[in-house]
Amino acid sequence: MTIRSIVRLAFPMFLTIVSAVCCFGRDEAAIHVAHNDVGPRQLEPQTRASVVQDYLEAWRGMDSALEQNAPAILDAFFIGTAKTTLTNTIEQQKHLKIHTSYKDVSHNIKIVFYSPEGLSIQLVDDVECQVDVRNHDGTIGSHTVRARYVAVLTPTESRWKVRIFQSGAVT
Repeated sequence: MTIRSIVRLAFPMFLTIVSAVCCFGRDEAAIHVAHNDVGPRQLEPQTRASVVQDYLEAWRGMDSALEQNAPAILDAFFIGTAKTTLTNTIEQQKHLKIHTSYKDVSHNIKIVFYSPEGLSIQLVDDVECQVDVRNHDGTIGSHTVRARYVAVLTPTESRWKVRIFQSGAVT
């Protein structure tokens, strides 16, 4: 048995462990990652694991940035239009004197495309999370959100960063 075949056999268990650890350090969010072919380039198990880990950490960073109204936190996880959009959201929150927090319930992630040159990965994530909006007096509102996110991640010096981050239907 080669190292490559051992990695392929152990990958699903490894990804489950990584996903559980990376889920915001809160009550366990359910994480499911679909294993499928993703385009003209083969996605290696290590790349898949790091993309999922970095994507889930980006959610955690987004939560911290929105909760603290601190756009600088986004720098470690987001670039491009995703960062611009989230920064604008934080600025609007500051103006309204509110804070938002997200508590993940579940992620159902499907990696749908890996570019031939390895410079981007697109994934679709059906997310369920609890959203709380607060001001200085306390909680304004709380509700469960179910949405489909489309994200494009780009490799940087040390991690994959979210470059495009768009939500679809919210129920």
